[in-house]
Amino acid sequence: MTSVNDQLSNEARRRFLARATGVATAAVVPAAMLAPSAQATPRATAVSDKVRYGMLVDTTKCADGCNDCVTACEAENGLDMLVKPEGADDVLWDMQRPRWIRSVKLKNNLTGRVTSLPMMCQHCEHPPCVDVCPTGASFRRADGIVMVDRHTCIGCRYCMMACPYSARTFIHENIEFKSTIAPRGKGCVESCNLCVHRRDHGGSTTACQDACKHEAIVFGDLNDPNSAVSKAMAKQPTVQIRADLKLNTGVRYTAI
Repeated sequence: MTSVNDQLSNEARRRFLARATGVATAAVVPAAMLAPSAQATPRATAVSDKVRYGMLVDTTKCADGCNDCVTACEAENGLDMLVKPEGADDVLWDMQRPRWIRSVKLKNNLTGRVTSLPMMCQHCEHPPCVDVCPTGASFRRADGIVMVDRHTCIGCRYCMMACPYSARTFIHENIEFKSTIAPRGKGCVESCNLCVHRRDHGGSTTACQDACKHEAIVFGDLNDPNSAVSKAMAKQPTVQIRADLKLNTGVRYTAI
């Protein structure tokens, strides 16, 4: 008899093999037939502070109960390939399972209004996670993307305690399957990196933005007044979550 854990493991294997098959197939398809993303080449220039990547989330468009951005993020970064360890408690696994985006509800104590929104790394200009990291594994790129170097992360989790957005996640278990885009291992911390693999291969969107059928997420260069995100921010008031901390977040929200 096949156990539930065996079924989950087999499902993860099927997803892994399906992706591997897709890659192998793409390798023999003529270049002219490939999608633009498949033809993308690595960046030829160094990352520059002339660009600052960020996004605007229009909470008036976020539908209560919608989880499309979360699902898309997990599929993009291989988080959907993770398998619950045998014998693990369902509740504990759900609490500890790595997530780069969480769907949360915030209540305005003055108005009583409840807002649904996606919560991820806010890509601060002055990130507390970087300040407390003893090895330099947490760092901020010149283009504003806050990341974790898994090779130098020692799993101390100081960054998780310092983050005011609870945006970082810890890998508690050994990983059987992983994506080459986001390799991971037990004992490391990780979080949203604004689909940095796309940034470094000429991509102009994020997985969460692409998946949002309500068009609630706009991504782009905050330093470019002509970018879609800058134009969207100019049209309406925006807020930073925990603006009192003066972190100058790269992720902004409307109508919270």
